[in-house]
Amino acid sequence: MKYIFFLFLFSTYAFLTQAQTEAPLENVVIIYTKKKTQVHTGENSQLQVNVSTKDVPKFKARGFVHYSDFGAKGDGKTDDIDAIAAAHAFANQQNLMVKADAGATYYIGGKERTAVIRTDTDFGTAAFIIDDTQVQNHNAPVFMVGSSLQAFNLEGVTSLVRNQEKIKVSLPANCLISVTNSNVKRYIRFGLNQNNGSPQTDIFVVDKNGNVDMAAPIIWDFDQITEITALPIDEKKLNISGGRFTTIANRAESKYTYYSRNITIKRSNVIVDGLEHRVSGEGEQGAPYNGFINVNNCAYVTVQNCILTGHKTYSTIGAAGKPVSMGTYDLIVNRALNVSFVNCSQTNDIKDSKYWGILGSNYCKNLLYDKCTLSRFDAHMGVANATIRNSTLGHMGINAIGSGVFTVENSTIYGRNLINLRSDYGSTWQGEFIIRNCVFVPAGGNPVSASLIGGSYSGQHDFGYTCYMPERISIENLHIDDSNHPEAYQGPAIFANFNPQLTDASYQEKFPYVRTREVQLRKVTTASGKALRLSDNPFMFKDVKVNTN
Repeated sequence: MKYIFFLFLFSTYAFLTQAQTEAPLENVVIIYTKKKTQVHTGENSQLQVNVSTKDVPKFKARGFVHYSDFGAKGDGKTDDIDAIAAAHAFANQQNLMVKADAGATYYIGGKERTAVIRTDTDFGTAAFIIDDTQVQNHNAPVFMVGSSLQAFNLEGVTSLVRNQEKIKVSLPANCLISVTNSNVKRYIRFGLNQNNGSPQTDIFVVDKNGNVDMAAPIIWDFDQITEITALPIDEKKLNISGGRFTTIANRAESKYTYYSRNITIKRSNVIVDGLEHRVSGEGEQGAPYNGFINVNNCAYVTVQNCILTGHKTYSTIGAAGKPVSMGTYDLIVNRALNVSFVNCSQTNDIKDSKYWGILGSNYCKNLLYDKCTLSRFDAHMGVANATIRNSTLGHMGINAIGSGVFTVENSTIYGRNLINLRSDYGSTWQGEFIIRNCVFVPAGGNPVSASLIGGSYSGQHDFGYTCYMPERISIENLHIDDSNHPEAYQGPAIFANFNPQLTDASYQEKFPYVRTREVQLRKVTTASGKALRLSDNPFMFKDVKVNTN
């Protein structure tokens, strides 16, 4: 009878593992025996966990497991990743919390092993050393926050239109919908990192009846759909707290071989609270990082009370055959909705240009900074709606393209522009800017000719979409600290010189730029005492209505 019980548990777990989305990453088999709980590696690096039948009721009674329960030493020298992964695999199966051992220091070497988190996890005061100097697979996360719910193909939806309010489907739960038309290319990048664009893609949330959450609307027309999937959204919040992580930086060749030795979040409804991440050992060369906290293909994620670190900037040869600085990030958000960063800061000086800006994002909607002190906000391939409030942004400032409403309030910005519209993606924002109760220190106080809205657009490159400037810009109670300005400074401009060649009607744009219609100004002051101007290129913006009432 005992053997029958064992076989039932083993076969049940094997079935569940195969059914889970991240099963290939987990690669764990749990066996229940009378022997002591221990972990070892089998064939093909499969993690085999022997759990004592005496330990199971003890673990269940206390409601959590420690890493030490599965053999973690926590001495800062022994590689503990197998024990850490085993603890999470068991906790996932038994629906138990995981707690790091107080005062432990867990060393994680370069082995390809991902610990999959599906239950609440308290890293507490424990330290984690992630050694990236010799890594088997730079793409493998150290931790993967995953869902037991599976995505599925959505049948019967063959087209969509921008701002569509409902799709004709019946779903088991609220779902995150991902849709692609691979026959249409968007975001055809211009410049040193030029490329041929990416398939048109969108993400949005629908309820069980197919009603679209219009706070994160559909932003493209889909005449065709080549792929559409629905991922049920976990209703229960998953909490991850504490932890003092240090990455010993890689020393790989400086090229676009992004390291993802991180905490990847692919589950909706997650809170990360009180985590710290530092970086050591950066030398003369290194490959860039794809975020220590990497949020993708999910919704409703909050990162709060966390301390991050900007990475040293290295350069390589870009797609255009010329030297280019490589983006390298401690925070990445891709294909995600309603992601908030609250009360977060970084260990290094936000105005130190040796370190790359801390955040990069693509295909996102409703991003928020609140009470943050970070070197950069950035939306590469578009964000629909973003808010920065009660925050301080450093040398790389605010960089974005996208649509909807971008709000900046009660914040101090040290970037070269108050908001920079990324020129490599067409300096486009189809919507509105709202700026209120802010301080702008151009280029961190260095002597520059200041402009509030930066960007560049020649009208000669096809980005895969019509490019817009914000239709309306509202600025209220803004102080521009331009006290350290160059000689012959004429005062700050609303718009940078987006196209120095466009000085009269003879210039023809192959792909016309839809320019701002109205700027509303109230209570704008300057430290220099010089008045706010329209632009160094008044012809380009001659039709913009500036209202100072």
